[in-house]
Amino acid sequence: MENSQGILVDLYVPRKCAATNRLITAKDHASVQIAVCDVDEDGKMLNTNTNFALCGQVREQGEADDSINRLATRAGLLKNVWQYQK
Repeated sequence: MENSQGILVDLYVPRKCAATNRLITAKDHASVQIAVCDVDEDGKMLNTNTNFALCGQVREQGEADDSINRLATRAGLLKNVWQYQK
């Protein structure tokens, strides 16, 4: 919820899992949020980053590494790492 000045005033804002688009609840203690920093062409870290939030279900099923690879490839951070196979 926002006040009249447009400032976010909620005490708790739930996150969404980047892999499954499920809400990450306050009781999901197995969830993680990974921040991947952006780098310039020299390999030096910039002040911006890309965040990936994963729910505990994805980690429990052992799909976290595949999900991170898929999301990073879609975001343009990786090339030729994840491919969809039928």
